Amino acid sequence: MSTPSNTHQTLAFIGGGNMASAIIGGLIRQGTPTNRILVVEPFEEARQRLQSQFGVRVLPSADASLKEAGLIVWAVKPQTFKEAAQQTLAFCANALHLSVAAGIRSDSIAKWLDTERVVRAMPNTPALVGLGQTGLFARTAVTTNDKAWIEQVVATTGALLWVNDEPLLDAVTALSGSGPAYVFFFIEAMVEAGVRMGLTAEQATQLAIGTFEGASQLAKTATEPPSVLRERVTSKGGTTYAALTSMQNAHVGELFQAALQAAQQRAHELGDEFGA
Repeated sequence: MSTPSNTHQTLAFIGGGNMASAIIGGLIRQGTPTNRILVVEPFEEARQRLQSQFGVRVLPSADASLKEAGLIVWAVKPQTFKEAAQQTLAFCANALHLSVAAGIRSDSIAKWLDTERVVRAMPNTPALVGLGQTGLFARTAVTTNDKAWIEQVVATTGALLWVNDEPLLDAVTALSGSGPAYVFFFIEAMVEAGVRMGLTAEQATQLAIGTFEGASQLAKTATEPPSVLRERVTSKGGTTYAALTSMQNAHVGELFQAALQAAQQRAHELGDEFGA
């Protein structure tokens, strides 16, 4: 993919929450000057945090300053996107748009902003530590150069992948977008079990988090699929076998897959609910 020629333009963020902060922090670490970053954030406490943490320009509401922006990142809640777009439309006629709002489809965004240069992203919270996973979908008007710029921005938060069909972003949402919460849920359960078995909370937390971290790295670097790695630590009649048999008898795998399907369905419903 070609190197973007427009990366000296201003980047604007509508909303300055966790995901915007993750991207802003990544951009600054990779050398983007703070005077090239502009944030529209209505809440004063959040504005003060952004200014003190990053030293970027922060506005309480959209104004003509946004006309400088070549790329606008929409980091707003799904239910506030339409209103924010109406307030911003007059100032962003020529910009490329990247949305990280869950569920809101690109058809709605294109209509609200009167442009076809729209990319949807589904990131996740490990972006805050540079280990995020982001799924991306681009409308047909988005150029190769536009995609290169988007990749340069998103890569500051971790890994990325493009999908060719927009509904697949609902699956990305269910798998990786919501996925960190599943990991935290299992860590919580492991810690609670460890404490019940006599470990301290600190000991159990270290073991649980370290196990997820180590197993993930092993799965990432191994040439075998996770099923083979699982089999290698599951001796018949042993402790791992006892645990996995208990989970299989309780249909944990099926229940977990059903939970992901519920998340996928809710992502689809968000588009129906807030994308009119």
